[in-house]
Amino acid sequence: MNKFILTAAATVLAGASAFAHEEHKAGDLVIDHPVARATPANAPVSGGYMTIRNTGEEADRLMAGAADFAGKVEIHEMVMDGDVMKMREIEGGVEIPAGGEVVLKPGGLHVMFMQLDQQLEEGAKLPATLTFEKAGDVTVTFNVESLEQIREHLGGGMEHGSMDQ
Repeated sequence: MNKFILTAAATVLAGASAFAHEEHKAGDLVIDHPVARATPANAPVSGGYMTIRNTGEEADRLMAGAADFAGKVEIHEMVMDGDVMKMREIEGGVEIPAGGEVVLKPGGLHVMFMQLDQQLEEGAKLPATLTFEKAGDVTVTFNVESLEQIREHLGGGMEHGSMDQ
């Protein structure tokens, strides 16, 4: 019986570690669970998602990004325009309020990895740099996950039509 309990506990812990993500800290900011969406072969774009908490007394702003695996990185949002969901770059970035948090998730705010030079395969870990107005450049490791895994952790609705698998 004890072997069974130990085996079951080890299985649970191994499964949990597959979804474990390290937090990245920069000044008063905590970047939690950064993930990028897995892509089919030859997909030109992918989304990046995470929660950014600001433990400080002053707002900060996510301004830009850069990644070796993407020719261009932008901060985007999905918005309704009448009956049509549209995606657009956010000029000036996203404010992270003092003492607050911002969740980047499918169907809302997100980092857009564009001009991909490789397929983003589930299970990969890819470094990228996020640029904040006050905290500066922060290197973050994005774990590549399926859309289902991302929604399980962060929630989210609509996603880019060209990315549906």
